Amino acid sequence: MEWIQQLLSPGNMALASTILLYSFVIAVGVYLGKLRIGGVSLGVTFVLFVGLVMGHLGYKVNPEVLHFIREFGLILFIFSIGLQVGPGFFSSFKKGGMLLNGLAVLIIALNVAIVLAIFYIDGNTTITALVGIMSGAVTNTPGLGAAQQAILQVDPGAYQQSEEMAMGYAAAYPLGVVGIILSMFLVRAIFRVKIEKEIQEIEEDTANSQLKPHIVTFKVTNVLIDGKNLIQLHDIISCNFVVSRLKDKDGNVIIPNSQTVVHLDDMLYIVLSAQDEERFKAVIGPEVDMDWEATPSPVVSRRIVVTKSEFNGVPIGQLRLRMGYSLNATRVNRAGVDLLASPGLRLQVGDRMTVVGQEADIKRLAEKLGNSMKRLNEPNMITLFVGIFLGILVGSIPIAFPGVSVPMKLGLAGGPLVVAILISRFGYKIKLVTYTSSSASLLMREIGICLFLASVGIASGAGFADTVFNSTGMWWVIWGFMITFIPLLVVGCIARGIYKINLLTIMGLFGGGMTDPPALAYANNSTGNDAPAVAYSTVYPLTMFLRVVAAQVLVLCLA
Repeated sequence: MEWIQQLLSPGNMALASTILLYSFVIAVGVYLGKLRIGGVSLGVTFVLFVGLVMGHLGYKVNPEVLHFIREFGLILFIFSIGLQVGPGFFSSFKKGGMLLNGLAVLIIALNVAIVLAIFYIDGNTTITALVGIMSGAVTNTPGLGAAQQAILQVDPGAYQQSEEMAMGYAAAYPLGVVGIILSMFLVRAIFRVKIEKEIQEIEEDTANSQLKPHIVTFKVTNVLIDGKNLIQLHDIISCNFVVSRLKDKDGNVIIPNSQTVVHLDDMLYIVLSAQDEERFKAVIGPEVDMDWEATPSPVVSRRIVVTKSEFNGVPIGQLRLRMGYSLNATRVNRAGVDLLASPGLRLQVGDRMTVVGQEADIKRLAEKLGNSMKRLNEPNMITLFVGIFLGILVGSIPIAFPGVSVPMKLGLAGGPLVVAILISRFGYKIKLVTYTSSSASLLMREIGICLFLASVGIASGAGFADTVFNSTGMWWVIWGFMITFIPLLVVGCIARGIYKINLLTIMGLFGGGMTDPPALAYANNSTGNDAPAVAYSTVYPLTMFLRVVAAQVLVLCLA
């Protein structure tokens, strides 16, 4: 039994003991993270706390090995987040998301302002501790990693300051989650909001949304369009739509093209935006109920999955579906969202395109586009490591700022994040396939964050109790709660009192503005609606980027 004692002894830093330690810390941390307290769980963040306990008990890892595991885990985590949020990063600046993103930026600005106020007023709390406290208070692990990277760039021997950040993060994190949820309660109480009414408003708005394609059958009764072809019909109605199928008065079902002529009593199966439905009724005729699939016809509707990389970034119009295959594309499902299949829409690997036509023609197109789910399950390793390679290069570029003695670098956190966002949005232009199955993306992200948190906990555990469980630690918890709660309360009152934003959207704004999945899970479970998730995803990309940058700037300017 001596070999077991030696393998499990706290002072053993052999490779086998290190792997055992990491496995134990991550397994126990993930298990404890699934436990719910008041309907809320801390998730993988419990890995950090288990690591702190093991570090406190004397377990150690070779510093070079620990440094490598911590940084590589951070890179995997950050890069997978960038790939996830990248497609929505630029679209989040459109009109519908500008207000929410502006409010999210205000939350970040208030967080930083409170940190600076505490730093200059208190005088006893270092900026490194405050940055760690801020990262924990806003539940932003990438910000912690970026700040640790920044301080080590300035002073490669500043391991004590790096560990101080981790301690501040751990001290502030639990009340950070609680403070976000408490702010939701308080905004609701201040404005006496009834959740049922808010849900009803959201559902009414969703019914009129133009984000999802709407499929309607119209009967042609307007004599003014009798004899017009579809090009002329597009000119008259002047909005994006696709005529999927046409049934004439004799019962014949055809796939129309741009020159197809419309006659009275024809049935048109049209894919359009929901808000344009009234316009079509006025121009074409009334909406009618018709089961097209039950109508005897050689025309069928099928979904084809784009799995060949050569079609990544190709506009639908270039496929020449009508002339080459006698098919019409009606909509494209991308990451669970239906998009109108307009000619200018660029396909991405993983898209599911709905086409209408004869079985033989659909089969020919499917063979051309791939339509192989097995191919989608194969990871795109080239994109992953090319992205990490470019991310480290970008993160190493020195950027000089006036008044800052040391040039700022995006580092191993910011560089891969920026590159991943750009690759996920524009990678098709350089023939990089960025599609990753949701399970593979989640696995990479969870492995990365678990390795990072376990490393941070083990490295900081030795001095955690002496630092935190005293008057200094008490103030850290108080500062963290202030950093969490005050900005959210201020922004919540502005969002509801001035802009009259729906409470469900505000709840999502709070979760996304603080990059906090537990708060989002609470909002979704308590409302039974996906409106919080929509707001969360709208502000999350910009918020994540700014929090990583803000943590680095504070350290470089004031450390």
